[in-house]
Amino acid sequence: MPTPIEPVRVDPPSLPRPHLLSQRWLDVAFLHWAVDPDAVRHLLPAGVAPDVLDGHTYVGLVPFRLVGTAIVGGPPVPWAGTFLETNVRLYSVDATGRRGVVFLSMAAQRAAAVAAGRAVFGLPYRWARMGLRHEGESRTYSAQLLRPGPPVRSRVTVSPVGPAVDGPLERFLTARWGLHVAHIGRTWYLPNTHVTWPLRRAEARELDDGLLAAAGLGDLARRPPDHVAFSAGVAATFGRPTFASTPRP
Repeated sequence: MPTPIEPVRVDPPSLPRPHLLSQRWLDVAFLHWAVDPDAVRHLLPAGVAPDVLDGHTYVGLVPFRLVGTAIVGGPPVPWAGTFLETNVRLYSVDATGRRGVVFLSMAAQRAAAVAAGRAVFGLPYRWARMGLRHEGESRTYSAQLLRPGPPVRSRVTVSPVGPAVDGPLERFLTARWGLHVAHIGRTWYLPNTHVTWPLRRAEARELDDGLLAAAGLGDLARRPPDHVAFSAGVAATFGRPTFASTPRP
């Protein structure tokens, strides 16, 4: 009998100790596209499948400020622990029924953070030149991957346009208490906890993005996102990783 998928939990589960690190995610824009689960299944690590809501899974483009990374029990890491990031992510569920996210790309401003994230957790961090501009309530996020070859750039402007929003789709996309990642020949689950995201409905006033295509998602960025939201942010804590189970038969 297949293992049931855990329900979408608005309140975070308890995070087993020892905790690993803490950080804040601020000025967060969420841009999402609904896609056929089979279109992205091949991009997920072994042992996890696309998580689905009403027949669709989602691709997220999420630019934000990451602030005050600290090894739990210690002070924030100076300079390297605070940076801009833009990630491309999918939504996953493993054979135990745990929901999570899978990062396909994580553009980040600090080379030291890129190196640490790749070495310690196997996360797909890429060093990038990045910027964030405030104009009223609007945020404009820019990124350019620093690598040989043709440039890969992203420029997104998001403006909150409505009151707080907290429906089934918002909970599906943001009530995620861990991530799945392929590392050292296995699929790992890295749990985290944070308060419920305070979300506002938003509009994408500008979208010129190459990160989605560079992550293997073709021309998805050529069409408007199906859902856009903005959050002032949350504080997050990460726990010790465990192995994800083997794929379902």
